[in-house]
This record gives sequence, structure tokens and C-alpha cells, in this order.
Amino acid sequence: MSRGQQPGPPDPAELEVGIWRGQAVARRFASPDGMTVLVGRTAADNDILTFKVGKPRDFWLHVAGHPGSHVLVLNPDHLDRLPRDTARFAAALAARHSKAKRGGRVAVHLTQCCEVSKPRGLPAGKVTLKKYKSLQASPADAEQV
Repeated sequence: MSRGQQPGPPDPAELEVGIWRGQAVARRFASPDGMTVLVGRTAADNDILTFKVGKPRDFWLHVAGHPGSHVLVLNPDHLDRLPRDTARFAAALAARHSKAKRGGRVAVHLTQCCEVSKPRGLPAGKVTLKKYKSLQASPADAEQV
């Protein structure tokens, strides 16, 4: 790419495996219902995952009150709600990839990407939620589902 030229649109196949412009920004998992679940690796990757990879109707999860990975469930069929097993699996991944992973059950926020925003000045990985629901999950649940 020559100087001053803008990069082209991201490759959809790369987005589905958690790659943004050649850089791995997420771990990829398949839910029990066959949905793609992406888990951010770093705070900067969480921002890319949430605001560049995520589409407005994709589902977003994060453990409540603790630092941790943003979890994105791709929603190409524009479902209004996640299947129960996928929600449990993704919530368990959020718990496992957080500072609360050594605890028992924790609250995990679930919303769609259109409800997640980043006010100016917040550090990498920090976001605000307009509306969400909470699930209870344990890090161990990800292995059981």
C-alpha cells in the first residue's frame, strides 16, 4: 500500500476468526449451538473486537466489576436473543478470561454491540453500556458446556 492510501475494508473471513487487518485480536471458540465466539486478548484488542469487528446486532459479554476480556458472539442471522447454551458458554468464557477467574460464580453483562459505547478519554478496554442483562457464570462452566 502506498503512502497516503487508505486500507481497504477488512476481510470478512478474517473477522470471523478474530483477525483485524492481519493482527490476531481474539481467540476463537465455537458455541454448543455452532455460533462463533471471539474472546479479546488485550485491552487494545478488546476495543478493536468491540468497535471494529463487532456489528450492531452481535452479542457482547463482559464480567461485571472486574477487568477482563470482551466476548463477542457473532450474530449473522440477526437473532433477537442468544440461544441459552451459547449464552451460558460465552458467559463462562467471559468469567474464565477475567481477573475474577479464581472466584466462584460471577455476574456477566450481556448486551448487543449497539448498546456498547466508549466515551472520549476512557482508557483501552473501558466502555459504557446503555442497557444490558446479567447472567451468573463460573469459569469452570466453559468446560462443561
